[in-house]
Amino acid sequence: MKITHYLFLSLFLFKTTSAFTQEKELKNYTQDIAGSDLVIDMVAIPKGTFVMGSPENENHHYKDEAPQHEVAIDAFFMSKYEITWDLYNLFVNRAIDAIKSPTKGSDVEMDVDAVSGATTPYVDMSLGMGSSEDLPVGNVTHHAASKFCEWLSAKTGYFYRLPTEGEWEYAARAATTTTFHFGDDSKLLKDYAWYYENSENTYHKVGQKKPNPWGLYDMYGNVAEWTLDQYLLEAYSTRAELTDNPIEFPIKEYPRSIRGGSYDDDAEYLRSAARLGSNANWKMRDPQFPKSKWWHTDAPFVGFRIVRVPNPPKATDYKNYWGPKTP
Repeated sequence: MKITHYLFLSLFLFKTTSAFTQEKELKNYTQDIAGSDLVIDMVAIPKGTFVMGSPENENHHYKDEAPQHEVAIDAFFMSKYEITWDLYNLFVNRAIDAIKSPTKGSDVEMDVDAVSGATTPYVDMSLGMGSSEDLPVGNVTHHAASKFCEWLSAKTGYFYRLPTEGEWEYAARAATTTTFHFGDDSKLLKDYAWYYENSENTYHKVGQKKPNPWGLYDMYGNVAEWTLDQYLLEAYSTRAELTDNPIEFPIKEYPRSIRGGSYDDDAEYLRSAARLGSNANWKMRDPQFPKSKWWHTDAPFVGFRIVRVPNPPKATDYKNYWGPKTP
């Protein structure tokens, strides 16, 4: 009994100490991309628990935000800004694929040539809003955003993916419990977000508004952001009292979950708890048959940001996060 007890205690202390050390070691960093001067600033998000969803008495509460439930989230990194057109075009153009990085990580061991390439758009996918430096990419499909993550992972050697709904809301709230991370008064939203009231019907350069308490910019508004999850109306009703790192792996193309609201949305859709499912109508004007896997034609208001986890999944599970290989 003493030996068993000692072994259990040792394992517990090792697990606790390792987790604590891992969290303490997470620090903000900048991800270089070999062959380009562009970088991605990554913010360290601490592990913790929070109450996901919104109470029934929250203004503009919707039933897909209930019931509220406690969620535990492991530490991770999230991009400080939404992914921009200039970053995304590195993936579209693929001109730097052959340039090796002297600081490439070993979390992901795969050839960048194995990653499917996005098609070059046949029209201006910004719909006249611009695709110059520091403007957030829009009109990209969930598939395209996921494949960007796969390409970046192969290029850098570190595992990148879209955030889960839980990670996104946890990061957006930044240890707050109010409607927005700055409180409940939507009149203050103009200081933190581009939305219907102040956007002049266009997205804007990333990072121009105030960040949230954890240093993340444009979590509300500008472009709405893809998450990894399948959108399920009643997802929260099936969860345990305390759920660890919840995720609804996508099994069909529509709907996928989108968070944060956009430049074209009213304040109610920018709330930390607000959820939206994607729609096939976002490809309505696509003349191709079959319609593009890579581009929407009617959703310039949807973009994405990325996350990195300290403990990447097995290579056999990559398809759960990046989707299947495509020709």
